[in-house]
Formats: sequence, structure tokens, C-alpha cells
Amino acid sequence: MKLKLLALCALIIGMAIVSAPVFAHHGSRISYDLTKPMTMKGTVSSFGWQNPHVFLGFDVKDDSGNVTNWGAEMAENPHELAMKGWDKDTLKPGDQITVTVFPSKAGAPRGFLSKLVINDKVMYEANMRNVQ
Repeated sequence: MKLKLLALCALIIGMAIVSAPVFAHHGSRISYDLTKPMTMKGTVSSFGWQNPHVFLGFDVKDDSGNVTNWGAEMAENPHELAMKGWDKDTLKPGDQITVTVFPSKAGAPRGFLSKLVINDKVMYEANMRNVQ
């Protein structure tokens, strides 16, 4: 009986250790302030078609003409966006965009992409139900 209980405990602990990395990168609720969306106009500087999440780089010019490079993580990976008709060339450097992001809690010019508009057309809206 003790041997079965010990084996069961070892199995449970082993499964917990092996499965922990699966949840490691899902920290949107921790990293970004989901209560303070920011909307800004900018120019695409990069579009990272990569796992685990697609990443958008864009430049924003303030009223004084100073440019800040922002980065925004999208909720989806390349496969999920491809199912919606996107590919690695959907956004190109120089494209003029309007984005809404949830900014980094650390104050860096980074955020979680909530909405992307090009030429008055909504190209992307994050499914906030899937944000962890």
C-alpha cells in the first residue's frame, strides 16, 4: 500500500514539473496594464512572424517630432493569424497604422496589441477572452 501511494505521489510531482513550462510565457495580465488602453498613430518598423506570438514594431512621433519605437505583442501565433488570412507580409515597414495597446506596467514603450487599423479598416482585434 505504501509503495502504491509513493508511486502515485512521484507520478503527480513528475507531471507537475514537466507541465510547468507550458504555462510559463502566458503572463499578459502580469506584464501589461489591461485597464489603461492607449491609442496612437504610427509607422510599421518591423513585423516579427514568430512563435510563440507575433510581434509588431512601430514608430510613434510625438508633438515635438521625437520618435519612439514601440513594440506590441499580439495574442496569436503565426498559425492562428494565418487561419485569419494573415501572412508574414501582411504588414510592411512604412505602413501607416493606428494601434490600441495595453502598455507595459514597467513603463517601457511596449504593449499588448488590442486593435490595429489601417486606412480606416480594422485589421485586427484581440480576443480578450483568451488573454491570460
